[in-house]
Amino acid sequence: MSASPRGAATPASIVDALKAVAGNPAKVRASFAKGQCVHGTYIPSHQAEEVTKSRSFTRPSRVLARFSLGDGNPDVADTDNLAPRGFSFRLGDTDHRSDILAQCAPVHYARTLEQMLAFLEVRIPGPDGKPDRERVEAFSAANPETLHQADYIAARPLPASFACTTYWGVHSFPATNAMGETRFIKFKIAPVGGDLTLTAAEAGGKSANFLHDALERQVATGKIRFSVLALLDRPGDPTMDPTIRWPDEDNREAVRLGTIVITGVEPNEACDGSIFDPANLAEGIGHPQDEIFAARAVAYAISLARRR
Repeated sequence: MSASPRGAATPASIVDALKAVAGNPAKVRASFAKGQCVHGTYIPSHQAEEVTKSRSFTRPSRVLARFSLGDGNPDVADTDNLAPRGFSFRLGDTDHRSDILAQCAPVHYARTLEQMLAFLEVRIPGPDGKPDRERVEAFSAANPETLHQADYIAARPLPASFACTTYWGVHSFPATNAMGETRFIKFKIAPVGGDLTLTAAEAGGKSANFLHDALERQVATGKIRFSVLALLDRPGDPTMDPTIRWPDEDNREAVRLGTIVITGVEPNEACDGSIFDPANLAEGIGHPQDEIFAARAVAYAISLARRR
């Protein structure tokens, strides 16, 4: 069921709209429906405690993670250059667990829940199976910040693999260190060795599942490693709006919290039986204060219940 254009913006209405945009596929996630579960290890750096006292980031642990792609369409092609890539991971133990959700763009596509619902509603397909282009263009013109994410992705070549892509946490997280000092950070998950992309000719020769097909082979090499970085805030940084970047964000001071090494492919059931819950953050990493983050945990739980 699609969300009503005049309905209140709630986590449930957001899930409805996400599903409607994707054509209401059954028993899949409302977003990033296509993906692969993996596991690995996390090794903290000596600098982690300067940023956070969170034991999920300052102690070694096992990692459960999921690489993913696109919206609520589980059949999206890996060659779709406009589809966002995602990387969600869980660090720590039962008592000190943190779930971090990251994507291949440093911004979200909506500032508020109302804006997110409106963004999705104009993209719900009509009887012809396509959204109303004029409505989409009118909304975009009135809400230009909702194009920041898509513009960022469209301006970059197709990633060569999940393992060679930089992922971002789009929210500003308050982090408290052992000295009791709190500042905002943004998460940046950078592949060791840098990003790799495909030329248009190379991309044209790839299959619709090339990212997923290559993952097990890449895991076997033992070279899928990511640096977990904390970008540090400066006075005046916007911390309530996930549609905009911090000034000069690409040149920010970054502290390496640790390294994730992906060591194996998991059956998808290992990730599908629960959710990577953004509200699960071990003491030392606080909840971002923006409206979108506040709704995410509820929306994820609703999506999980519906796909079950």
